[in-house]
Amino acid sequence: MGLKREETGVDASKELPPCCLKAMAALPESESKCINTVVTGWFSEPQSFSGESCKYFNNPMWPGEAHSLKVEKILFKGKSDYQEILVFESTSYGKVLVLDGIVQLTEKDECAYQEMIAHLPLCSLPSPKNVLVVGGGDGGVLREISRHSSVERIDICEIDKMVIDVCEKYFPYLSLGFEDPRVSLHVGDAAKFLREASEGMYDAIIVDSSDPIGPAQELVERPFFETIARALRPGGVLCTMAESMWLHTHLIQDMLSICRATFKGSVHYAWTSVPTYPSGSIGFMICSTDGPPVDFLNPVNPIEKQDARKSQRELKFYNTEMHKAAFALPSFAKKELNKFLTPQTVKVI
Repeated sequence: MGLKREETGVDASKELPPCCLKAMAALPESESKCINTVVTGWFSEPQSFSGESCKYFNNPMWPGEAHSLKVEKILFKGKSDYQEILVFESTSYGKVLVLDGIVQLTEKDECAYQEMIAHLPLCSLPSPKNVLVVGGGDGGVLREISRHSSVERIDICEIDKMVIDVCEKYFPYLSLGFEDPRVSLHVGDAAKFLREASEGMYDAIIVDSSDPIGPAQELVERPFFETIARALRPGGVLCTMAESMWLHTHLIQDMLSICRATFKGSVHYAWTSVPTYPSGSIGFMICSTDGPPVDFLNPVNPIEKQDARKSQRELKFYNTEMHKAAFALPSFAKKELNKFLTPQTVKVI
């Protein structure tokens, strides 16, 4: 949610995974721009619907599959300058936020994503002070960062102000993250913001972006990772969403390869379970720059030592055991990814 393609001038056909290119090529141009909607009381994702032709087609990131949620009530539907925004009340997962037809979060399982993407990096640093969030306009990552008392400054760069406003109204338990006095909001292009950031400014950068097709493609390309590496201090940490190992190992390989060449510390892949994401899981790429070594697999700043009384919400998913387990890969993923990971990860079973 931090960057849109129309601001970057990036060719939409460049560097897309083969499955995505194949699926996109199969779609008529008139249908490839259809707006996702609710049909007969159900929302299907990743699937789009053309009201005029009554035809369905799959999102090119996940060809051949769809996940449907029963809709109790549509709470909001609108279009910002950048994307379609939908909020509805579901039968099983509570309120759901959808951007451009893709589920971003639900009340029931947002904890798995928000807690893991924030605490995997921050609990791996002894005393993080300056943190940047790219995207994350719902406020959930901010909510989790605020648990860390050592943090002195939290910058967030979100391009779409409407996402922030909608979440403030419909997801107040997430947007409370913006209430932390340490937070500074920057509405705009994240790539530009990072290019203008001081070298070595941040201890940790967390990229809470949408999927790397169309709007957020630049967020998985080498120039963006290079600007992140420059903005991190020696031994600083990046954590970014890195797709599902069940669906996009080729894309994960590309991201890991770029980061091995860009970040001179450690490069790892972790994952967690999120039932409402395609395949039911999501991955995180976590890297450190050259400097004091970072042992991601054994957190030096365990969340259990943070003052829980200062938080407005108990942790629902993350703990130290989940942190360590997140780096354990199934055999097929180890076979596909091990050669791209640092040796330390290879040894972990």
